[in-house]
Amino acid sequence: MPGSDQTESYSEPATNVVKTWWLSGLPGAGKTTLAQSLANHLREQYIAVCVLDGDEIRQGLSKDLGFSQADREEQSRRTAEVARLLNLNGISAIVALVAPSLRGRALAREIIGNDKFVETYVSTPLHVCQQRDPKGWYARAKLNPALQLTGVSSPYEAPAAAECVIDTSQTALPIAIQQLSSFLKA
Repeated sequence: MPGSDQTESYSEPATNVVKTWWLSGLPGAGKTTLAQSLANHLREQYIAVCVLDGDEIRQGLSKDLGFSQADREEQSRRTAEVARLLNLNGISAIVALVAPSLRGRALAREIIGNDKFVETYVSTPLHVCQQRDPKGWYARAKLNPALQLTGVSSPYEAPAAAECVIDTSQTALPIAIQQLSSFLKA
């Protein structure tokens, strides 16, 4: 502004690469923690990013869905469509979903585009997830086997060729974030 004493400083974004990190794995594996930490790291570099967390999406966009395989794949499809729209608008997306089926994740990759999709398998072992049980799902599944909890009474199909594999019981959070953010340079 003419006559203004203040000058604004503007920092250019660190990169103009837009990606979708698709973090999938068992409940309690650490997907949300990784997603939030990666988002904070990217924001520090002035990269526009949005976290799409499965629990939050189920409260609104996927409120009508249950936990059948078809409903879980529909949850993945809807989330992929939102991530694609974010990417088209210059915003990276970090998806934190159980997304248990190979078919559902393949469809997500197709919707988002192979060049933007970073499949990340959060491979934390079941016994560690059960010990953590941050939302009480494993305790509820013990009482009610019909709950269809992934890893207990419903299968998780591990990816054969994920771009990134992180076991949060073995990999420190700063190292995991470094691994995930390295895909911006690709």
